[in-house]
Amino acid sequence: MATHPFVRPPSVGHEPYNPVRDDSKLSPTEDIDREPDGVPHSVVGLTALFSVMLAMLVAFMFLSGHVIGRVAAIVLALIAIPTLIATLRNKAQRERDHVHPSR
Repeated sequence: MATHPFVRPPSVGHEPYNPVRDDSKLSPTEDIDREPDGVPHSVVGLTALFSVMLAMLVAFMFLSGHVIGRVAAIVLALIAIPTLIATLRNKAQRERDHVHPSR
């Protein structure tokens, strides 16, 4: 089977080696179980999800053109944003890895 001159497998010169995890070969300060930034990744995802959903809801309510909708959007933003921040901060604190803290 002929290959196209632009499409061919890369030539690395050796086979890639992916070692099996061996805890005895770790240095005393190396820890591959911790999350590098110290923030649980589920909290990062939930922050992005709820922020986008809240922004879309507030924008839709504000752009609906009704005065009541605009007032409700502002009130919702004033209440929901601090609540979202406090709830996700508490969740991050509960789920933060205290055994393997970030540097």
